[in-house]
Amino acid sequence: MKTSSTKEKILKVSTILFSELGYKGASVRKIASKVGIRESAIYNHYKNKEEIFLEVAKEIFSSPFSLKTEEIKALALRGKPFLNKFVLQYKMLTFDKNNENMFRLLMIELLQNKSLREQFMSQFHDKNIKILSEGFFIMMQNSLVYSSDPIIMAYEFLSTLFYIRLQVTLMHFDALPTNSLATQFEKHVEFFWESIRIDTI
Repeated sequence: MKTSSTKEKILKVSTILFSELGYKGASVRKIASKVGIRESAIYNHYKNKEEIFLEVAKEIFSSPFSLKTEEIKALALRGKPFLNKFVLQYKMLTFDKNNENMFRLLMIELLQNKSLREQFMSQFHDKNIKILSEGFFIMMQNSLVYSSDPIIMAYEFLSTLFYIRLQVTLMHFDALPTNSLATQFEKHVEFFWESIRIDTI
């Protein structure tokens, strides 16, 4: 139990330090000091700083859809609520301060770290596209939306969300207000749903 809680504390502290100091600035020594353990003790849990960073990144890149497969299918059968739920969780990640700081750092590090790029593709891109395309496929099977390529539909839906998230991050970086962007997520759902749904009237 103690090992688990120490590992969790290392990740929690690392997330804060990486977001505040960047990848280079957050040394293993600083992480250990903040956790309250010896630097050598970190290596009982992680091989090096990169492994800690990739573990933190996994949390940031994880799909916002923290639902079980059955719940996702049930939502998809209702159509628009599936999109609303996905966007609500995506929006919460976007405006979470720690998450946003790490997202900004990850955008920088993606260009320099191959392992991170591979993780981004598997943990963020592939998982989200899979979840969305499966949802759209269920909607198509049940005549809720027009028949099309569910993967392309997933790309179309996700790309706008990612762009809004990037825009929020960039504006916060320059200390600009993002109030006008707060409603863009919901507006995107409305616009997208109206363009794909089958009018039953």
